[in-house]
Amino acid sequence: MPSMKDVARLAGVSVATVSRVINKTVPVEEQTRTRVEEAITRLGYRPNLLGSGLRSRRGRLIGLAVPDIANPSFANFVRYTEEFARRHKCNLIVGNTADDPAAERRFIDQLLGRNVDGILFSRVSDESESLRMLDDVGTPFVVIDRGMQDERAASVVMDNERTGHLAARHLLSLGHREIVCVTGPLNVALCRQRLAGLRAALRESELDASEACFVEGNFKYGFGEEAVEHILTHRPETTAIWAQNDLMAIGVMNALQRRGIRIPEDVSVVGVDDIEFATMIRPQLTTVQQPFREMCRIAVEMLFEGNATGADFRRRVVISTQLVIRESTSHPRVDGEIPHSVAR
Repeated sequence: MPSMKDVARLAGVSVATVSRVINKTVPVEEQTRTRVEEAITRLGYRPNLLGSGLRSRRGRLIGLAVPDIANPSFANFVRYTEEFARRHKCNLIVGNTADDPAAERRFIDQLLGRNVDGILFSRVSDESESLRMLDDVGTPFVVIDRGMQDERAASVVMDNERTGHLAARHLLSLGHREIVCVTGPLNVALCRQRLAGLRAALRESELDASEACFVEGNFKYGFGEEAVEHILTHRPETTAIWAQNDLMAIGVMNALQRRGIRIPEDVSVVGVDDIEFATMIRPQLTTVQQPFREMCRIAVEMLFEGNATGADFRRRVVISTQLVIRESTSHPRVDGEIPHSVAR
């Protein structure tokens, strides 16, 4: 007896698309629908009408896609989204897209095939196609964390430009003038926004805000370590490093300390997120706090508000943040240069 997979294979589409055609739950392009129906006829496929009926009902399910579940920041999004989904008596399906646009597309497609009540997602990069996919089918969705300023989508983000401004103003107030930023991937809008905030603060202090003040990274611990070698080689006068997330900041700190460079006496370090590890390391990390729980609360509420009203949600919520000052920042060195005996 032919299966739905057989139909999908013959029609050249996903199983989820076959399910949509059969259940008529979401719109499908006319050409695609015709191919699927022709494949059903050729194979003599008979859908399980009882199963289809059960699947067509809302199952109190929402989905969450994150780029890297091993990253403590995204683990926090999972944790708090699950908390607020449970308050709505919903179960959560989590997908780790592993910074892979193809994996992101597949997971979103699977969620749509399961007829979930709504989807939250933090896109892999600005080039993600998930927004277009979701716009086409009408399933309620909210972009969390990695929303873009001018897109037509409901989104909840932290104030990323303010984040960069806070970090820079703190270091400038301590007397630092040689500041290097270790960014996340610059094909993610929030990284550019954070960098813009840093540059704005530098310009306000009449300092050079050129591209020489940053190293592009990837949000991973290992890159924080790698960045130190580049900074010590090309900018030995550096007195402060701001990494755009705590994982890279911790990598920076460990690499500096292995070289005998003291924190904060020789180099001050600032991060972003305020993950639990920020207080577990020594010295404790000064960081800009990401309001994970509040972002998830608002995102889930927006998701269900849009679902309940059937409204075409396009609301963008920007949540403010604050600097948490700990032990990794202080006034700069008097001599203004990392000692050569420890800088290599």
